[in-house]
Amino acid sequence: MRVALFLTCVNDTLYPDTGRAVVKLLTRLGVEVDFPMAQTCCGQAHYNTGYRHEAEPLARHFSDVFGEYEAIVTPSGSCGAMVRELYPRMGERARAEGRGDTLAATLAPVVPKTYELTEFLVDVLGVTDVGAYYPHQVTYHPTCHGLRSLGLGDRPRRLLQAVKGLELVELPGAEECCGFGGTFALKNADVSAAMGTDKVRNAESTGAEVLCAADNSCLMHIGGTMARLSSGMRPVHIAEILASTEEESAV
Repeated sequence: MRVALFLTCVNDTLYPDTGRAVVKLLTRLGVEVDFPMAQTCCGQAHYNTGYRHEAEPLARHFSDVFGEYEAIVTPSGSCGAMVRELYPRMGERARAEGRGDTLAATLAPVVPKTYELTEFLVDVLGVTDVGAYYPHQVTYHPTCHGLRSLGLGDRPRRLLQAVKGLELVELPGAEECCGFGGTFALKNADVSAAMGTDKVRNAESTGAEVLCAADNSCLMHIGGTMARLSSGMRPVHIAEILASTEEESAV
């Protein structure tokens, strides 16, 4: 199977190791992974801050770049949700504004074949045991877009439970938002910081060494809060855990 890695802006700029982990993991599972060099932002930041029309050229470009692949895999629930949930909405709004069906037709091919990493592993490849080894106590935070927009459900947990050496500890208040929310963290800084503190305190109560999630934007916010609180925990993307083996252990 030949798939494209949609790395996303945040990962490309700040967390390239997550992208490397996805490639390592999928290659180990027999998947051929391409990284289209022409990929750019999917338009989520523009759309979510009210610049819908400015997001449209980015969405068209996304479709041009990724349209030929069997599947598009991203280690980001929020960007995956942008394509799956909001691209169709963009097409509908363009139609409602009297601009025809062109945008909807352009975006339609990429919508059903864009997958967040854990749903690709479980739903498309049909695996939960990916041969990983990670001898640490881990608690899992289900991010909002993965939980509410993509409906990832227990897929990430099933993958983590199958990792050799990993002890998965329940996170109190797991389904509560961490407080990031993109520009929400800037526009409502005090509320965002309070929510982040609640999330970290709940995570610390588990006694786990690592807080894991499937979206680095949320982990960035949580990790910053951990640093300010001098927490002993570490934020780690699920891809890096699943890519870890006894021969090549992740930190």
